Formats: sequence, structure tokens, C-alpha cells
Amino acid sequence: MQYDMYIVDAFTQAQFKGNSAAVVPVTQWPQDATMQHIAAENNLSETAFIRSVESAQGFYFEIRWFSPLTEIDFCGHATLAASFVIFNHLGVQGEITFVTREVGRLTVNQLTDQRIEMSFPNQKPEPIAEVPGALLQGLSEQPVQVLRNRQAYFAVFDNSAVVEQLTYHSDVLKQLAPFDVVATAPSEQYDFTSRYFWPANGGDEDPVTGSIHAGLAPYWAERLGRSELVAYQASQRGGVLHCQVGEERVLVSGFAVLYLQGTIFIVD
Repeated sequence: MQYDMYIVDAFTQAQFKGNSAAVVPVTQWPQDATMQHIAAENNLSETAFIRSVESAQGFYFEIRWFSPLTEIDFCGHATLAASFVIFNHLGVQGEITFVTREVGRLTVNQLTDQRIEMSFPNQKPEPIAEVPGALLQGLSEQPVQVLRNRQAYFAVFDNSAVVEQLTYHSDVLKQLAPFDVVATAPSEQYDFTSRYFWPANGGDEDPVTGSIHAGLAPYWAERLGRSELVAYQASQRGGVLHCQVGEERVLVSGFAVLYLQGTIFIVD
């Protein structure tokens, strides 16, 4: 079997920044084991597989996301990368609808400045009664507040310098599975900053994580008293995300840049 594949740097306007994702369009779903092998071979934080579907309800795409370790419920930067490929290489214009297995329908539009805007379910985190010892032991600094949503623990700090200088112990944070950990703080240059650690599900630190901003943006919107926010994920590669918070949905947008276009050869 042969599959086209694209590698796209998401949430950036420059190559080698943001977060890289592979995008593989398929006409029929390969076996799960094959998709997992492809994602492991790519060794990127995510590989997105997309399949176009025409039905009585209209045209849409199914999307599935795989890290090198496992299938992922929800991935924002790989959705942005997939949308970039659909808009720029598959000839689709107008709004895209993705159907997912775990987070419902996602709609995507390309804005006039070429940013790609994704509509995600609002996944605002809630405070927790007891902070896991593995979270406190796994981070070099103690957070001032801890919350959680369906995806991760949110470790909140007082300023962005603490987040940027934070060190972590992957083996300890892995004990929090199936949850990941996001560290976040207010920022002087942006509205807020974050870093994302996910040793239980993909790797040590994710460069830019679109999905977690469906939780970060509602938290900071309430705390800062405004619904439109600009965020920075302070990884080594770094990335900028524009967020708009509604009661039920969070719009997350960013730029993307193509790095590679090629062909995968799968031997039966």
C-alpha cells in the first residue's frame, strides 16, 4: 500500500518552530496496528489520519490521531495540520467538519489572514479536592493551584518565569496516567503561557498543544475577565495560539507551514 503523507509545522509562521504533525489521507482505514506503526516510525508527537466521507448529511472528514505510543482522544495541532493540508493540497474550500470518536464534531475555517481557526468543545478545568503526590513530586516547583479536566492536571503558577524554568521528572508524572500535566501562568508579553508534559501518552514535553487550550483559555478568560486571548506555549520550539472563549465552544487559531510532502510504502 502507498499513502501520501505531509509533515506540517503548526502554530507557527516559520519552519522548525511550533509543533510538527504528520497528516496521512486515506480512503479506507488501515488496521489500527498499521496506523500505530506509522506514527511510531514518524516519531512525531502526533500523526493524523483523515478520511473524506460523503453522506446524505453532507461532506465531512473523519480524523484519528496517534502518538508514537497510542491513539489519542483529541489533538489540536494535528487537527490544524490536517486542515492546512485539506485547504492547500486537497482542494477543499470553505468550512471543514471533522467527525471524531471522543470529542464530537469539530469545525474549522481559514481566516482572511490565513490563520486556521478550529472550534473545540469548552473543556474548562475544575479544582480538585486532593492534589496527587506524583504531581507535586514530579515538578520542581509547587503550584499555587491545581485543577483538572478530562485531559490533564492544570498546575497554575504566579508568573511565566517559573513555568519557563520548570523542570520535571517524567517517570513520576507518568504515574498520573491517563492524565497529562500542563503548567501555566500569566504572561507579560501574552495573556498567558504554558508548557505541556505527557509522558503517559506520548513523550516528555509537547512543543505546542492545541487541545489543552480548550481548557486553558476558559480558565484564563474567567480569571482575566475577557474572552479573547493570545497564548504562548514556552517549549524549545514555541508556538502562538489565538483563543476566543464561548460558553460551549472555544475557538483556537494559528498559522501553519508545510515542511515535507512524500509517500509512505507499506509492505504487507
